[in-house]
Amino acid sequence: MPARPSRHARIPFETRVFWYGVLVGAPGLLGLAIALKRLQVEPAIWMSVFVPILLLTLALAARLRNRVVFPLYTLSNLLEALREGDFSLRGTRAQRGDAVGEVIWEVNTLSQTLREQRLKVEETAALLGKVLGNIDIAIFAFDDALRLRLINPAGARLLACRADQAQGRSAEELGLMQCLSVARSVTLKQTFPSGSGSFEVRRAEFREGGRPHQLVAISDLSRALREEERQAWQRLIRVLGHELNNSLAPIRSMAGTLSALLGRGIAFEDWREDAERGLTVIGERAEALTRFMVGYTSLARLPPPHKREFPIAPMVARVARLEQRLAVEVQPGPEIAVLADGDQIEQALINLVKNAVEAALPERGGVRVRWRTSATTLSIEVEDDGPGLPASENLFVPFFTTKPGGSGIGLAIATQIVEAHGGQLRLVNRSDGRGCLARIDIPLSAAAA
Repeated sequence: MPARPSRHARIPFETRVFWYGVLVGAPGLLGLAIALKRLQVEPAIWMSVFVPILLLTLALAARLRNRVVFPLYTLSNLLEALREGDFSLRGTRAQRGDAVGEVIWEVNTLSQTLREQRLKVEETAALLGKVLGNIDIAIFAFDDALRLRLINPAGARLLACRADQAQGRSAEELGLMQCLSVARSVTLKQTFPSGSGSFEVRRAEFREGGRPHQLVAISDLSRALREEERQAWQRLIRVLGHELNNSLAPIRSMAGTLSALLGRGIAFEDWREDAERGLTVIGERAEALTRFMVGYTSLARLPPPHKREFPIAPMVARVARLEQRLAVEVQPGPEIAVLADGDQIEQALINLVKNAVEAALPERGGVRVRWRTSATTLSIEVEDDGPGLPASENLFVPFFTTKPGGSGIGLAIATQIVEAHGGQLRLVNRSDGRGCLARIDIPLSAAAA
């Protein structure tokens, strides 16, 4: 139960201050009255002296009340303005070293601080609104009753409705119950009013007004996947077209030349040399196309890794011995066994060493292979003294090659193998000299020193 108001609380503060001021002067008035009475002053003179002093005491009490009450009214107005959100009012008696002035000065400072903080909040809210309005991720916020409280334009487009039509509706009515029941992040095949496809759904929880709320972010992956797929096909078709044109153009030319020779009816002895040369060209290009198709089949049929524990050092030494054109230097590394598909890792390393040797041979340089480990990663490096990487963005594109007669699948297969093991293949120009550095990084799922 609320406390019972005291007797003083029922009397206004202004009245109490006034009477406190009168009580301060009361002893003086009482002493004056006693003195006048003992002196046996005439009543007329007594009244002419006592009444003005009494009136002066009342006036001073009223003045005291105003001096006490008016600053409090000023503070009350300032605090009311703060409560209403008006931070423009300022007290005029803000003076340091004065009790009331100190309070007004602090209130003015508080008002300025709140004004600056509200400005920052408004700017942040405006920025957040701009971000939510311009991103392609659909954002939804639901209250504890699973009713929609916030939606951005992307969310409205996903639901194919206006934002005001979706506000206040339940998640079940909007078809978003499945999104609210997922874990923190998941990819779903989902159908929404705007269409179906693959969507990444992220869910988070927050509190507002002491009540739990849920935030859902839905990203349409279909468009990004289609764009990536389109770009991949464009790169692949560009390289395929280049390889096919390189093989078919001479075949078509030689076939036309042979057809023209046959049409002129020249004796066999006269055009035998031309025919043999033309057939040789046709055979070489047909063989190149065969290698191309074999490479394509190898790339398309690469099986998933069959992991087992194997030592690194013998595998690196074996790969170095396979190369007969150039002595490959094997630099010592830690004795370690790694859990991976040894055959596939060896094939990837063979491709990298082969590329390094072919780059170093014209420069009469060397090739070095080394390996090292960190807490979680095995790194195998192949370093050559060749001319370095060519200026091209297609190094890892299948069938792209800068070497005459190359198949263009060595790096592509090596990359596919390394990525299938959860690792990464990097090619960079050396910083300590001329040449290229190829590095395989694969995680140490299990290792024994």
